[in-house]
Amino acid sequence: MNQTIIIVDDHKLFAQSLQILVNSFEGFEMIKVFKNGSELLDYFEQDQPEPDIILLDMRMPVMDGMETMAWLKDNRPEQKVLTLTVDQEDETIIKMLKLGCRGYLLKDIDPDEFELALNQITSAGYYSNDTISEALSHKHKKLTYEPLTPREFEFLNHACSELTYKQVAEEMNLSPKTVDNYRESLFAKLQVKSRVGLVIFAIKEGICKIN
Repeated sequence: MNQTIIIVDDHKLFAQSLQILVNSFEGFEMIKVFKNGSELLDYFEQDQPEPDIILLDMRMPVMDGMETMAWLKDNRPEQKVLTLTVDQEDETIIKMLKLGCRGYLLKDIDPDEFELALNQITSAGYYSNDTISEALSHKHKKLTYEPLTPREFEFLNHACSELTYKQVAEEMNLSPKTVDNYRESLFAKLQVKSRVGLVIFAIKEGICKIN
């Protein structure tokens, strides 16, 4: 049975092109296209079939991606959502991940990676284009990693906030250079390549709680 997908995006031409692309992928089927989060809510409130994955834009009129994700977190917490947008601000990405978004992609992504992301979310529950680890690719296999120091745990929790790295340094009473060292150390220990990778890892491992 195909994995069903709903897209929420106010750009009609992009949405139509995306629908054609998704339907060309083996095992996936686009069932609905909505212009904003409000239309998606109306759909859910009518007791319509829930999709396997929602492709969600960030910048939309009436009800944007952040507001939609917050509603889904409260009302459909198990719903898998993949953000597909042009907004690449770290603060936005981290907020969306903490609201329960399963992956975050930019609209200029290569189609092959987009298909990989859909398959990864289907099989593992999460996708990060910066870190595809054993923890994400095998649901029941626990990722083992080198123990973290108390200060590394402290840094990891700050990394899951909206603070900039400079603000993290101030919060921890450290120099920016030392914070950079903590970041690189965690990248190596946790086998990730970006702050987004750190956040996804921390959420999956229960280190950083989804608020």
